Amino acid sequence: MAADQAPALARPGRGPFTRAELNAIVEDGRRHEILDGVLIVTPRPALRHQRAVLRLAVVLADSAPSRIEVLAGPLDVALADDTVLRPDLVVARFEDFTERDLPKAPLLAVEVLSPSTRRYDLLLKRSRYEAAATPSYWVVDPDEPSVTAWELRDGTYAEAGRAAGDDALELTLPYPVRIVPAELVAPR
Repeated sequence: MAADQAPALARPGRGPFTRAELNAIVEDGRRHEILDGVLIVTPRPALRHQRAVLRLAVVLADSAPSRIEVLAGPLDVALADDTVLRPDLVVARFEDFTERDLPKAPLLAVEVLSPSTRRYDLLLKRSRYEAAATPSYWVVDPDEPSVTAWELRDGTYAEAGRAAGDDALELTLPYPVRIVPAELVAPR
């Protein structure tokens, strides 16, 4: 397996992985998710990744209206019994959370790219959030740095905006927010 790929574990003859099986996995510092019944295991994120998550969480939380919760992962977003994702950031209505998870599509899911998750985040997870009618999906590339945002329009994601470096990205969904990608990753 290439170093830039996350291992995907299928079980021929045993059926898809389920949420119950995911919950039985002992935490080992890696991220465990199931996507359409396939277990995906990825390594711990790097420093730039964590910095981008934390800083974007602050920007989102500072802009959030009341009753909207911004949480950094790991947090289970249970889209189906065979699909439980753990986005880097999730934005949802306060009342939609349980003490354990978010059992429905969030208002916004954000993934910060890593070499091991790039393909999953840009293709599979994006497609799954779209199918679950998640209104907004954003991807942050900490290496460029850039932010790309998609919004659900007539059941399909359309690019709502993209910014790189010191350019600002101003979005209206899930609520008005302004993001400068370079500020998410620059050391202070």
